Amino acid sequence: MSKAKRNGGLRFQPAGGSRTLQVPAGKKQRLTIERLAGDGRGIAFFEGRTWFVSGALAGEEVEARVLNAHGKVVEARLERVFSPSPLRREAPCRHFARCGGCNLQHLPHADQLDLKQRLLAEQLQRVAGVVPEQWAAPLSGPEFGYRRRARVAVRWDQRAAKLEVGFRAEASQDIVAIEDCPVLVHPLQSVMRHLPMLLQSLDKPRVVGHVELFAGTALAMLVRHTAALAETDLARLQAFCSEAGVQLWLQGEGEPAPVESNASLGFVLEPWKLELAYRPGDFVQVNAGVNTAMIGQALDWLAVQPSERVLDLFCGLGNFALPLAQQAAEVVAVEGVQVMVDRAAANARSNNLNNVRFFQADLSQPLSASGWAAEGFSAVLLDPPRDGAYEVVRNIAALGAKRLVYVSCNPATLARDTLELVKQGYRLKRAGILDMFPQTAHVEAMALFEVDQRR
Repeated sequence: MSKAKRNGGLRFQPAGGSRTLQVPAGKKQRLTIERLAGDGRGIAFFEGRTWFVSGALAGEEVEARVLNAHGKVVEARLERVFSPSPLRREAPCRHFARCGGCNLQHLPHADQLDLKQRLLAEQLQRVAGVVPEQWAAPLSGPEFGYRRRARVAVRWDQRAAKLEVGFRAEASQDIVAIEDCPVLVHPLQSVMRHLPMLLQSLDKPRVVGHVELFAGTALAMLVRHTAALAETDLARLQAFCSEAGVQLWLQGEGEPAPVESNASLGFVLEPWKLELAYRPGDFVQVNAGVNTAMIGQALDWLAVQPSERVLDLFCGLGNFALPLAQQAAEVVAVEGVQVMVDRAAANARSNNLNNVRFFQADLSQPLSASGWAAEGFSAVLLDPPRDGAYEVVRNIAALGAKRLVYVSCNPATLARDTLELVKQGYRLKRAGILDMFPQTAHVEAMALFEVDQRR
C-alpha cells in the first residue's frame, strides 16, 4: 500500500516546504577542491553545500569524511587523495592526521607564506579597498622548533581509568596522545617526551586540569590543579622538574606561583640587551626569533628620532615599549590589564629605562578622555588582540601622529581598521606578513601608515 493511501490520501510536508536533510557525521564524499579558505582548509561545492576540508589543497580530487554539518556548510577531514596537487608534501609530523594544531604541514613552507600573503592582500583589497604602496618581504624563521610556549591538554578518562595527555584533535574535544611535537623548541621537546608518563604515574591524576610549558631565560612547567595535589604527587613533580632542569609552577584557586619562591622567568631581546620578566599566564609571543625580527622591523618603519614622543598601545609586558624607549625622548605605553601594566613598569625599571611611562586604560573606548593623550605624539604603535582597535583608530588623527605601525594577529580586523585610518587621513605605505606560527594558517601582519600629505 502506498504512503498516500495509508495517510488517507494526504501528503504531509513540514511547514515552509520540503526539509533539507543534514549530512551525517562520518559520511564520506568524493569532492573536487576549488580553492583554499582563510583558515587553510580546502573549499569544495557539492549538491548546494559548501564543504570545508582540512588537509586538502586547491585542485585536488579527494575523499572527505564529515566532521559536522550545519545548514549549507559541511566541515570535513581529508581521508584520501585521488589526484594530488603538485604542491603536496608528506606531513613531517606523524600526528598530523589527527592533531588539531598544525593544519598546513602538507604544504611546503614557501607556499604557506604565499598563502598568508595572498590572504592579507585579499582582506585589505576587499574590506578597505587599498593596496600598500610597497609589500614587505615576509618575516620568517625556522619552520620547526620555534614554539617556546605550549598548553598540554589533560583529561581523566573515567571508562578507561586512564589520564589522557596530549593536544586536542581537530573540531573535537578528543585528546590526541602526543609525546613528540616538532614545532616546540628543542628543550621543550625533551620535556614533552616524558610528560605523559609522569602525569599518568600520579596517585591522584584526576586533579590535574592542564599543563603549560615555557622556555625563556629558564624552562618552566605550570600544573593547573582543580584540587589539592597529593604530597606524593607533588614530590614526583618536583623530582621530575629537578632532574629536567625545569621550574615547577602550580596554580589552584589563585594566580600561578613557583614552588621555589626565588624562581624567575623571562625572555631576552638580544639586539637591545633587554631582559623582560614574565609569569605563566602572561601573554608572550611564542616565536622568539620572529618576535625579535618583528620588533626590529617596527622600529625601522617608525624611524623614531631622539626628540620624539611615541605612544605604544596594547603594550603588554613592554615588548615594543622598551626598545622604543632606547630611541625616543619619551614613550607612553598603555595596556588594559593593571597587572600587566605593573609588570611592564617593573621591566622598565630593571632595564634602567626612565623615559617610559605605563598606564592602564580600556582600549575598547576612545582615547580622548585620557590625560596622557593630551600632549600628542609623533608616532604610534598598536599591537591589539584579534578584535583589533576600531575605537582607538576612529579618532587617532587627533593625537597628531604622522606615522603609525599596526601589528595585527587578524587580517580581517586589520583591514577594517585600515579603512578607518584612511578616513582619518592616513595612507597605507607598507605591509607584510609575520610568520609567527609556521605550519598553521594563522596570519600575523604589520602595516605602516603615514599622514597623506596629498589631502
